[in-house]
Order: sequence, then structure tokens, then C-alpha cells
Amino acid sequence: QVQLVESGGGLVQTGGSLRLSCAASGRTFGIDRMGWFRQAPGKEREIAAAISRSAGSTYYADSVKGRFTISRDSAKNTVYLQMNSLKPEDTAVYYCAAAEGLYWRGKYDYWGQGTQVTVSS
Repeated sequence: QVQLVESGGGLVQTGGSLRLSCAASGRTFGIDRMGWFRQAPGKEREIAAAISRSAGSTYYADSVKGRFTISRDSAKNTVYLQMNSLKPEDTAVYYCAAAEGLYWRGKYDYWGQGTQVTVSS
């Protein structure tokens, strides 16, 4: 069992910055891939960024490239999402997710409860 807890959300103005944190606890030794998803009101959940420790790779949605940076501190079992140049369309609940195993199986196994990010225009 793995528990994920997000923090760092809040209200910011357009052009501002926030850093989200996701702390993993429990049986975290099998976790390799972690990602950040977001869901705006009335819209479907979408992936914003992901990181794989074994592959040493990152992924960013086109909508956040150049503005968001995902990073991971394995010693602290924590993943971060640095969000710069925020836009109103970034407003959403942001969820942290984690997948077990060294190979991508097409799904995430664990999810956090989410943290609200609101960007005012």
C-alpha cells in the first residue's frame, strides 16, 4: 500500500508561480514512475507531467511545456511540480499519481486526493 499526499496549491495571479509537492508513504520501494494530473471544472482529467526514475526521463503536456518542471527527490520519497508563468487555464485540481514496476504497464496504481490551484486573471 502506498499513500500520496499533495500540498502547495493555492490562489495566484496570472504570471505567478507555485510549487506542488507530493509525499509518498507506505510501501514505496516498488514505485518508479510518478505523474501529475489535473482536472478543471467540467473537464476530463489530463496528464500534466510525469517522471521515471529508471528511465531518467520526463514528459510534459504541450500545454505546460516551458512553464512547468517536474522533479523527484527519491531520498525523501517526494515529487515536485514547479509551475511558472501560470495562466487562468491552469486552474484545476492537481492530483499526484504513482505506478509500480520498472516497466510501464499503461496505468497508475496509486492516487492522491488532490490540491486546488486557482489562477486569477
